[in-house]
Amino acid sequence: MIFVAATVLACCVGAIASVQRVPGRAQYGAIEARQSTTEYAAHTIDQIIDHFPNSSRYEPHTSATFKQRYFFDDSYYKPGGPVFLYIGGETSGESRFSNLETGIIQILMEATHGLGVILENRYYGESYPFETSTTDELRFLTTEQTIADNAYFVQHATFPGVNATLTSPHAPWILYGGSLAGAQTAFSLKTYGGDDGLLWAGIGASATTKAKLAYTEWYDPIQKYAPQDCVGSLNAIVDKIDQVFATGNAAAIHKMKALFGLEALTDNGDFAMTIAYPLGGPMNYPTNTWQEIIWGDNGSQDFWLFCTNVTNLDAPENITQVDYALSQYTGGEPWANLGNYANYIKNYLIPICDGAPINSSACFGEQNITYWADTANSVSRSYLYSTCTEAGLYQVARPHGPTLISRSLQVNYTQRWCDWSFPPGKHSSIPATPDLWQINKYGGYNVSAPRLAHIDGDQDVWLDICYHSNDAPKRYTTSWEDAELHPQLLISGAGHHWDSYGIKNLTAEPQFIQNAHLWEIRTVERWLKSWDALKGIGGYGSGA
Repeated sequence: MIFVAATVLACCVGAIASVQRVPGRAQYGAIEARQSTTEYAAHTIDQIIDHFPNSSRYEPHTSATFKQRYFFDDSYYKPGGPVFLYIGGETSGESRFSNLETGIIQILMEATHGLGVILENRYYGESYPFETSTTDELRFLTTEQTIADNAYFVQHATFPGVNATLTSPHAPWILYGGSLAGAQTAFSLKTYGGDDGLLWAGIGASATTKAKLAYTEWYDPIQKYAPQDCVGSLNAIVDKIDQVFATGNAAAIHKMKALFGLEALTDNGDFAMTIAYPLGGPMNYPTNTWQEIIWGDNGSQDFWLFCTNVTNLDAPENITQVDYALSQYTGGEPWANLGNYANYIKNYLIPICDGAPINSSACFGEQNITYWADTANSVSRSYLYSTCTEAGLYQVARPHGPTLISRSLQVNYTQRWCDWSFPPGKHSSIPATPDLWQINKYGGYNVSAPRLAHIDGDQDVWLDICYHSNDAPKRYTTSWEDAELHPQLLISGAGHHWDSYGIKNLTAEPQFIQNAHLWEIRTVERWLKSWDALKGIGGYGSGA
């Protein structure tokens, strides 16, 4: 399994060129870190490990604390201004710096003379409660503990050099989070918000507030919006791959894997996952996918490169002839663009392994139980634990109808990783399948709280576990008051929390992004006027 950046070959169409790629990861919608040119000093707060000393869920309890990191920017702050708390999500605090520089927090700070702060989530970055991450030590990594961190932080945070009392309830705290952090934002407002609460308002961007065990919908936006010659080719090839799997013909299956250079992968699921990486293999993937397409220069071109290669009309004969290599197993019918697909995997994906054995954990093998059981602190381990215990959302193929990934990729394939990674400890064990209620108890698609905004993109792979899901009720804003208390916006043509990105020049943004940012500014300004009216604590950012 590959989690590190690697030099790979952008090949197959035109000249071969060496390019640097950063690994993508389907971490509940995580987008890779954008490059930051600013260094923000790390500060720490002594955070409580166990906020629920009376809950049997966390026995045996601990009264210990851990150092939770945070970073802040006060360059726009004026007395009376709000505090914007960016929820760090499933990555390090440093990975979020661009949000203070040019992204949504910078936009809102500038508009309202606010202060921006990034809070690194427990069990990510350098904010680990323990030296390792055993099953017992991970038992405090839950949604309710994480959002309790947010409530504790707003009451105790300090900002050296800022001459103001900014703890709640002395200042309006407005949260922002995208994806998993967006869900945590929504749940924080639901639990700790309100007129007399600790949190005044929040924006959940592509907030993944619904937990499900199997999430087939991840691939739906690709089916609908990606180039259809690419989509049609992949649907047909995958259907034929599954036909070959269904025969149980070992020689045919070996030959099929060999066309992709993957005959060493003895597990059919590992093979299916590897060739799905350009689309988003379940949980992990070493190249960027549809999810990492972002407006402007913020995103990746990997997906377009993949589809361009799969549909290459000028491929040489030695590649196009591969389309006929397996036709004997499918009634003599050629597999259109199989040669292009296989050539892409061999020449673009396999070189990422840098010579490591194909079937090893250093490459595409997923069967090494020792690898999964490594208790070292890591982003991937923390994220997998939350997936296995609460969130679910195992990316799987639809059992019927067109599918971009093999039907061999079902819940049991991902569940094995959970079982291998988190054996029962002395005090804690993971559930047989994720305890979805721990997330859905906050409201699922319909989570609501005063001054909680939902903003989504209609081409997001995670849309169907967000507020504007196709499975949720139709969303309407019925009044001006509704627009302030329950604001919501679905951005047409946008992907995963695209509003979080900025270029420090609103007028130069694409119109649909610019208008989303202007909507967020207006929404926040209304919230701050309500704060002033209710609290009677001066006008926001009115100081000199």
